[in-house]
Amino acid sequence: MSEEPKGKPFLILLIAVIIVAAVSQLPLSRISNGKLNDFNLLADILPECDTIEKTTDNNLHIDKELLAAIEERSDTIKAVSPSPSIGHETETTEADTVEPEPPLPEAINPLRDGIVTMEDYSPDGNGLSRIKKAIANSDNRLARIAVLGDSYIEGDIFTQNVREKLQERFGGGGVGYVNMYSEFPGFRRSVRQSGSGWRVFNASSSGRNGAYLSVSEQYSVKNSESATATATYKGVNKYPNVSSWGVSRFLFVSPNNTIIRTKSTDDEWESHEITGSPEAQCIEVSSATPSFSVSLSDPAVAGLGVWLDEHNGVSVDCMSSRGFSGVTLSRVSESLSRQMRRYVDYDLIILEFGINAMSSSQSDYTAYSNLMVKVIAHLRQCYPNADILLMGVGDRGQKTGAEVKSMRVAAAMVEAQRMAARKAGCVFWDTREAMGGEGAIIKWASAQPPLANKDYVHLSHAGGARLAEEFVKSFVNAIEN
Repeated sequence: MSEEPKGKPFLILLIAVIIVAAVSQLPLSRISNGKLNDFNLLADILPECDTIEKTTDNNLHIDKELLAAIEERSDTIKAVSPSPSIGHETETTEADTVEPEPPLPEAINPLRDGIVTMEDYSPDGNGLSRIKKAIANSDNRLARIAVLGDSYIEGDIFTQNVREKLQERFGGGGVGYVNMYSEFPGFRRSVRQSGSGWRVFNASSSGRNGAYLSVSEQYSVKNSESATATATYKGVNKYPNVSSWGVSRFLFVSPNNTIIRTKSTDDEWESHEITGSPEAQCIEVSSATPSFSVSLSDPAVAGLGVWLDEHNGVSVDCMSSRGFSGVTLSRVSESLSRQMRRYVDYDLIILEFGINAMSSSQSDYTAYSNLMVKVIAHLRQCYPNADILLMGVGDRGQKTGAEVKSMRVAAAMVEAQRMAARKAGCVFWDTREAMGGEGAIIKWASAQPPLANKDYVHLSHAGGARLAEEFVKSFVNAIEN
């Protein structure tokens, strides 16, 4: 008599299927920075289907803050809307009392002589005048650029190469803004960051203090479990001009009298006696250094960030907020911004958003476009000395069955962002066109080395460098010609 088979084959098979399905949902490409490819074994063996229900949105979700803002806006203007989608707004009951909008400037051809044009929709056609003037005087002062965006620029991807190229051309050094704490400090290659003892709040965090929200959309305080909160920043040799810098600034709000300590290189800790104030303050250490550290013990101190720069040339700050669509920038404190401008002001603010406002089932982004017009108006109140440049969303892939194509609504989002720039009277740059337009993300993900991750959304470091080449070429062409 034969022996009964050991184990439970059906249970083993079921467990194997569950494991495969679970791994298929992991963003392996993003986690491994492109070294591992995303895959979905189940999608590849199931019958192909062209319906929206069988497509994947790459595990990205619509920013819940965007949905809330659209719903609130719809309630305010008494719009008739079946759901808080990101679609167009229907006719309002106040339409008869609203004055007609002035005619919009004509859309500009995004391509000219092989360069993706900086489309200038400012009233006087001089939408980059402030940054142009600042760069012209960059031998004597620092021309400051802030890039506000989502996970597309997380880890200083794209911005690190824009910084590199602009500093090579116009001078400057240091990485500019760095937050107080990062969960994945090794992902950013342009600075070596470490620290502990911090609790981070962003524009969506419960318990946040709106008075401490700057354009970085985050601040940090000492957590209750730690005796001190520390942050250390060291230069790297991977990119030019960031191995050391000439001036280190720590911006903060301290309601109480306290002591904050800083250290440069291997020097002894220096204690700074701080007088309590509801306004932003700055500790500035002016000396050439390859490292800078901050330490504090008062949980009431809100750390706004550290800025590592030279005294002149160009500075490019990367301020990324993963999962955000840009609409929460309307919450930036105008009062805090005014206080921070005493220490760090901007000549150009670049907005890079959109991937967290896209859905495969949505093709009308009028509501999002209108909200971004309001965001731009608010940023102009916060930073009246800054030009505003809005980047269109990059090409994004969508998988249907086993095939990946450009997301069919990507062009609609670009047009909505272009419309926002036209209504707001600012400069627009078509990122998707610079990548190559329709189908570009598939080519970028298949390149060697890969220029985009296999989520068909985010750029690799190499892709960020490639896009930065196109951006700087367009930017320099705009300010010099």
